[in-house]
Amino acid sequence: MKALYEQNQSDVNEAKSGGRSDLIPTIKFRHCSLLRNRRCTVAYLYDRLLRIRALRWEYGSVLPNVLRFHMSAEEVEWFNHYKKSLATYMRSLGGDEGLDITQDMKPPKSLYIEEHFALQL
Repeated sequence: MKALYEQNQSDVNEAKSGGRSDLIPTIKFRHCSLLRNRRCTVAYLYDRLLRIRALRWEYGSVLPNVLRFHMSAEEVEWFNHYKKSLATYMRSLGGDEGLDITQDMKPPKSLYIEEHFALQL
């Protein structure tokens, strides 16, 4: 992308200074290619962040080494920051002990609770 950008910049300068209007379609094409590449890169990185966030909910606060091996240093740093933010939020819930919202991720099978009590007459 950097080479594409630098080539586009040199063609823009040449078109401005030399009056070469024949370079304009090439410049526009390269510019559209750069914008598309940037959109694809941002979408890819966002998808990776969503997957890393899901790993926190699936594996807990400690990732297996197999998964950590495939992550970049920035992704590991983002995971640690997300882990700390989630822990701070959970400590703020539920009084002194906090509330672990990562437990019991599956809903109960029944919507009703059975109550057993002793009837005194």
